[in-house]
Amino acid sequence: MKNLSWFVLGIVGGFVVAHFMNKDPRGNELLASIDARISGFTDAITDAYHAEVAREQK
Repeated sequence: MKNLSWFVLGIVGGFVVAHFMNKDPRGNELLASIDARISGFTDAITDAYHAEVAREQK
């Protein structure tokens, strides 16, 4: 139970820090950059998955 409490506290703390970072212009730019990288990665994974599914259906 103690480990779960630390885990939840860490998640809440991360959201609080991200919220304050987003208010700062430099932090907002950093979070936007991270979001763009994550979006690029997920788009590449999605494209690869759809290509694999299309290849298997032939």
